[in-house]
Amino acid sequence: MSKSAVYQKKTKDVLIAVLSEYLEDQSDPAEDRYVWAYHVRIENQSSQKIQLLYRHWRIADGAGGAHDVVGDGVVGDQPVLVPGEAYTYSSGTPLTTPTGFMSGLFHMIRADGKRFDAEVPAFSLDGPVRLSRLH
Repeated sequence: MSKSAVYQKKTKDVLIAVLSEYLEDQSDPAEDRYVWAYHVRIENQSSQKIQLLYRHWRIADGAGGAHDVVGDGVVGDQPVLVPGEAYTYSSGTPLTTPTGFMSGLFHMIRADGKRFDAEVPAFSLDGPVRLSRLH
């Protein structure tokens, strides 16, 4: 298991931090299967209560392929965060290439009814490095 750097982005007083890690024990490079976990922390730095309504992820592999994942909440939850509160969760994604990246947004609503998108910073999915040998 190898962890990457922490990626952070603040949008409208919501700080989102993401850490990804390559899961060697769940991956099978011989079968072009590479698996990552990603750990997300959402912190409400505003003066109002907020709720995460839905997510939109863009997942891209190292060969230029990409797909979107859209759905209600995160990991079956639509968390409500009071000012100063943070919510953390973990999930995962497989790819057919040893590298890729993810980015996205969380659609939120504030206590006053205003909706906004909190951006998830783009973060890399870095798997095992294959070194070429020159003879």
